[in-house]
Amino acid sequence: MRRVSNSSFAFTLGDFRLRAEKASLSIEDGRKEVKDGGVPNGWVPGEVGASGDIELDATAMAILSEEAEAKGSWQGIEPVDLQFYAKGTKEEEQVEAFGCLLNLKDIMDYDPTSDKKATVKIGYVVTSPNFVKINGVPYLDPARVEGLTD
Repeated sequence: MRRVSNSSFAFTLGDFRLRAEKASLSIEDGRKEVKDGGVPNGWVPGEVGASGDIELDATAMAILSEEAEAKGSWQGIEPVDLQFYAKGTKEEEQVEAFGCLLNLKDIMDYDPTSDKKATVKIGYVVTSPNFVKINGVPYLDPARVEGLTD
């Protein structure tokens, strides 16, 4: 049985299907316990956020560069939805992040002795109240985003 592995993932950035050398998504969930007299007694919701990094090679960067040129600048690229998808024999994984604002981070890491392919690291932050879905299930409680989503 073929299992889902890191190499199983396909990746789309908005309308572009790209090959990412590496990608990550982290969620910061600010829920906290409350205490009465120093003893845990329930919890309260807190701020949430999500961010990550994508490493692209020169081929993928050329595609994204065309988009930046069409928009007039790198900052002109509007927030995009990201989708990561993998399928094994019986397993399937899909992670979606909505309204991701891209920020170029590490645009050059020159090492003439390296035998690795050159990559560019792009950071992103999730800006949409649709936030993140994991296997089709929203991360956020629908009550928290009521009236905010499209």
